[in-house]
Amino acid sequence: MSENKTSFLSTLKSFNKNFWLASFMELMERWAWYGIFTLFGLYLVGSTDEGGLGFNHIQKGNIMANVTAILYLLPLFFGVIADRIGYKLSLTIAYIIMIAGYYLMGEVSTYWSMYMVFLLVAIGAAFFKPVASAIVARNTDDTTGTMGFGIFYMMVNIGGFVGPAMSSYLRTEYGWKIIFVQAAVVIGLNLIFLLLFYKEPKIEKTHKEPILTEIKNSLLNIVEALKDKRLTVLLILMIGFWTMYNQLFYTLPNFIEDWIDTAVLSNWINENIPFLSKTITQDGQVKAEWFANLDAFMIIILQIAVSYFVIKMRHINAIIRGAIIATIGVSLTFYTHNVWFTVFGTMIFAIGEMMSSPTLSSFIALITPKGKEGLYQGTYFLPVAAGNFFTGFIAGDLYQKWSDKLSLLQTEMGKRNLSMPEVVSKEEFIEQGSKALNLSISEFENQFHLKDANLDYASIGKQFTELATAKGIDVSTIQTPFSKSEYFALASEKLNMTHWQMTDMLWNSYSPNKIWYVVCAVGLVSIVALIIYDQFVVKPLEKKAQN
Repeated sequence: MSENKTSFLSTLKSFNKNFWLASFMELMERWAWYGIFTLFGLYLVGSTDEGGLGFNHIQKGNIMANVTAILYLLPLFFGVIADRIGYKLSLTIAYIIMIAGYYLMGEVSTYWSMYMVFLLVAIGAAFFKPVASAIVARNTDDTTGTMGFGIFYMMVNIGGFVGPAMSSYLRTEYGWKIIFVQAAVVIGLNLIFLLLFYKEPKIEKTHKEPILTEIKNSLLNIVEALKDKRLTVLLILMIGFWTMYNQLFYTLPNFIEDWIDTAVLSNWINENIPFLSKTITQDGQVKAEWFANLDAFMIIILQIAVSYFVIKMRHINAIIRGAIIATIGVSLTFYTHNVWFTVFGTMIFAIGEMMSSPTLSSFIALITPKGKEGLYQGTYFLPVAAGNFFTGFIAGDLYQKWSDKLSLLQTEMGKRNLSMPEVVSKEEFIEQGSKALNLSISEFENQFHLKDANLDYASIGKQFTELATAKGIDVSTIQTPFSKSEYFALASEKLNMTHWQMTDMLWNSYSPNKIWYVVCAVGLVSIVALIIYDQFVVKPLEKKAQN
C-alpha cells in the first residue's frame, strides 16, 4: 500500500511547471466558456426589460449551434499553425481574441453583431483547444499520461461548474453584462500567467513544407481515415449522442424557464441554505442554469467512482449502457413540468454521460489499425461539431414551433380574439424609427434620449408620433418597445389568470413537452445503431484479435 502511495506522489511530483500551468489555464478557459455558454440561451431570448436580447429561438439556435460547430472544426487548422509558430505565441493570440470577444458580447445587441462577436470567441477558443492538450501530452509520458490527462479533465469539470455558478450570482446582483466582463477578466488572468510563467521548450524545428501545405495534408489525413467505413459509421453514430447531450445547454434552460415551476425547491433552498439563495434562486424560482450546472457537479463528485465501475465493462457496452441511462435522464427532464422530474432526470443523465463520454475516444482506439492512432483520433471532433450543428434545429426551429411559451401564448390570444401589442425590442424600434424619420441611429437615439437609464416609452412614443406628424411621415405601423415580460403580464391580466395558471393552461392546450419525443428518438436510434455496430463490427474484431 505504501508503494502505491509513493508511486502516486512521485507521479504528481514528476509533472513540471508547464503541465500545471496548462491544467490551470484549462480550468480558467472552461470557467469563462461555460460561465457564458450555460446561460447563453437564456440571455439571447430573455426579455429586453430584464437585460436579455429578446431574440427568438431560431436565432438563438443559429448563433449557438453554428458557431460552436465551427469552433470544433477549426482546431484541425489551428493545431498545425500552433506547431509552427509556437505554443506561447498561439496562446497569446488566442487569449487576446477571447478577451476582446467576451467583452464585446456584452456590448452588442443585434442578431448579426452577436453572431460575429461570438464567432470571434470561437476562433480564440479553437486556437486554445489543441495547444492546451498538446502541452499536457508533451509533458507526460506512457507512465504518467493517464494520471496527467485525468487531472487535466478534472480541471475541465471544475471550471465547467465554477463558471456558471459565478455567472449565476453575478447576473442576479449586477445584471447580464457583468458575466461577459467576468469571462474577459478570467481569460486576462490566463494571459498574465502565460506571459509570466510559461517557458517555451526548445524543440528542433523540422518543418520543411509551407504551412498551407501542412494544413492541406492534415485535411487529406482526415479524408484518408474516413475511408475506413468502420470509423465513418462509428462517427455518424456518435453524432446522435452529442445531439442528445447538447440539449442540456441549448434547450433545457429555456424549457425550465418557460414551463417548470421550481418554487417548492426554491423555498426549500431559501429556508435551509439561505447563504446560497442569491446564487441559486431569483424571484421565488430556482434559476434555470443551475439544473445544467447540477450535471457538472455530479461529474465532479462521481466521475472517479463511475469510471472505476466502467473499467470492468467492454468499451462498447459502457457506451451503450451510458447512452440508455442518458436517454432516460434527458427524456425525463422534458417529459413533465414537475420540478423533481427535472432534478432527477438531470442526475440520471449525468451518470449516463459519465459512462459514455470518456470511453468514446478509447472506443475509436479499438478499431484503429496500428500506426494510425493519431490519424484516427484526429477525427474525434467531427461528430462533436455535427452534433452541435444538428442541435440547433431542435433547440431553434423545433422549440420555436412546439415549445416557445411566447409563441404559444400569442396563438392562444389570437384564438380568443384578445388584441395584444406585438413584442418589439428597443433595437427594433430604433432601427425602424430612424429609417422612417431618415435619421442615423445615433441621431435617433439622441433625439429621444434613448441611452438614458429609465425610459418612459409612452412619452417617447408620443414625441416620436408628434415629430413624424410634423414631418408628414406615417409611422402608424411602428410600435414603441414592448417586452416579453410585459406581454406575459398583460396577457395574464386579460385572461384573469396568475402567471402559473396561464402556464398550466398553455401546457394542457399545446403539450410543449412533446419535444421529448424527438430527443428520446435521437437517443434510441443511437442505442439501436450501436448495438448493431457491436454485433457486426466490434465483436468480429475482438474474435480476430483473440485468434
